[in-house]
Parts: sequence; structure tokens; C-alpha cells
Amino acid sequence: MKQDQLLIAIKNLKTYFFLDEGTVRALDGVDFDIWRGQTIGVVGESGCGKSVTARSILRIVPRPGRIVDGTITFYRRLHDNGAGQIEEIDLTKLDPTGPEMRNIRGAEIALVPQEPMASLSPVHTIGNQICEAIMLHQKVGKEEARVKAIEMLDRAGFPQPKQRIDSYPHQLSGGLRQRAVIAMGLSCHPSLLIADEPTTALDVTTEAQILRLMRSLQHDLGMAIMFITHNLGVVAQMCEDVVVMYMGRIVEEAPVDDIFHNPKHPYTQALLRSIPRLGQKTKERRQLESIRGTVPDPYTRPRGCAFHPRCTQRIRGVCDQTEPPWLEVEPGHKVRCVLYG
Repeated sequence: MKQDQLLIAIKNLKTYFFLDEGTVRALDGVDFDIWRGQTIGVVGESGCGKSVTARSILRIVPRPGRIVDGTITFYRRLHDNGAGQIEEIDLTKLDPTGPEMRNIRGAEIALVPQEPMASLSPVHTIGNQICEAIMLHQKVGKEEARVKAIEMLDRAGFPQPKQRIDSYPHQLSGGLRQRAVIAMGLSCHPSLLIADEPTTALDVTTEAQILRLMRSLQHDLGMAIMFITHNLGVVAQMCEDVVVMYMGRIVEEAPVDDIFHNPKHPYTQALLRSIPRLGQKTKERRQLESIRGTVPDPYTRPRGCAFHPRCTQRIRGVCDQTEPPWLEVEPGHKVRCVLYG
């Protein structure tokens, strides 16, 4: 892609949590890029660092966590100062509660959280909450903000938005709450939408509707989507490129077709083997595979490759001693593994 299409460049990002029991290296040297209009999937087991990556970009890492190293460069287009001009902003250098970061968060980089009921205020209507986000980032009054909120709810597939804009979250179904959160995230037309497992609590029919909605809105608004999930079926449906994480590091990065048809890292291969497949004949049926063992204790990371205690292809004396290199094995396909060194 052309360099002027780069939106976010993350380099050697390290986010640690300093607890009484020890230091948790939630992110330990993460590198990847997000391009304008791209849909990039971030996958991995619970605790691998997916959500912490999103929170680091938004600068909302909860205490006692903090970014200790690395850069998150946001390439902002200056529409008012001439076409084609790009401003580079290192988000790690900004005050998380300062005006510049607050202007970026929500307006240019927005979040759709995993559980809308936990992120929506139960004592305010959804209309109040969407209008507040609009007035915070745009110079409009209450009436104009309400018109924009109704318009956004309508685009998000919300039925009867004029009547239901004054509903409270508890009066809505899970699917409608999710649509309200999406409408809030998109109300200021962000350059990047971070969707943190937005369909986890939904039934499959509603999930399919939400995914179609997000693809449609992405096409209309031209935004990039960072889609965080553990559902590889959703990744195949939604994403163009995939980042696979394990214990705070990226172990593989590739276009979605390469991830599914030519996975390189043993962890990615194990994830794909654990997916149930339709259409298998009776004689081909076998017990669904699982990844043996458990994720190591975050306070005592193993030496060498973090995945080696669970890896069926490990090399004794190498994988348990040597830090695996980050290699580009094919154009656009990178892997962190000694098998390809």
C-alpha cells in the first residue's frame, strides 16, 4: 500500500502491569500497522493481550498498568490545512487525560466494547449518551446533536430511532444495545473503529446482522476496523489481514487467506485444527482437537518461545532457550518461530 494510506504504526509496544505479586508483561514488544480502510483481525486466547492493545492505542490502560516502551504513531490527515498533508502524532507521548488525546479518542479513534450493558450508563437514555459524544467532539447544539444521533441510529439499523432514542439501556435487547454502542462509536465518523469482541454475547442471527452492519458502515464511511475476537469464523468473514497473539507478542501476521490455508506458526496451526468443520463424512469424523496444556503463569514466563511448553514441534535445547526471531517467510507473511530461521 502507499505510505500515505498508513493510519496507525505500532512499534515495539510494551505495556506492563506492576502488581504486588510481580510484573505482568501484557504486551511485550508488539509491532504491526493499520492502513486506511483496512479490516485487521487480532486473534488469540483470553489473556494474550488483544484488549490491552486496544486500550493502549486509546490510552485507557487501567492502573497499575502503563506503557513502558514503544511508539503508537497516528497519521492524521489535515483536511483544513490542504489536501494530502499528514500530521504524525505519537500517542504514547500524549497525556491520557489531556485535551489532545481526548479529542482523538472517540472522534478519530473509537471503540465498540465487548459488553454494551457495562459501557452504557443505566441512568441515562441512549440518546443522551450519543448526543454527549457528538457535542463533545463537534461544535453543535443539543437539537442538532439529537438529529445527528437519530440519523446515526437509523444507519445502524435501529428500528424506529425517533421514538426509541429516549429508551434506557435496560429497555433494549442485547442486539439493540450493541447497535446503540456502534452508533455512538461512529457518530463522529472516526478513521479507526476498534471492535473488541462486539458479538460475543449475541446469538448467531444477531451476530450475522451486526457483522453485515459493520461491513456496510465501513464501506460508507471509509474507516479502518481493528476487529478483536477469538472466533476464527468471524475473522474469515470480516478481515483482510490477521494478527495472531500469544502471551503479549505477535506470533504470526499475514493476509487472511494465508492464515487459513498456509499457517506457519504451530500455535496458529493448533488454533485452526480446533475449529469444527461442516460436511465431514462419517468415517472422517474424529474428536475435536484442543491445544494441550494451559497458558503459562504471566508472572513466570518460560524462557525462549512462550509457546514451547505446549508445542508439538518444539526443538529441545532451542525453543526452550532461544528467543524466536521475527521473520518474513513470504511477502506480507511474518512469523515468530525458530522453525523458519
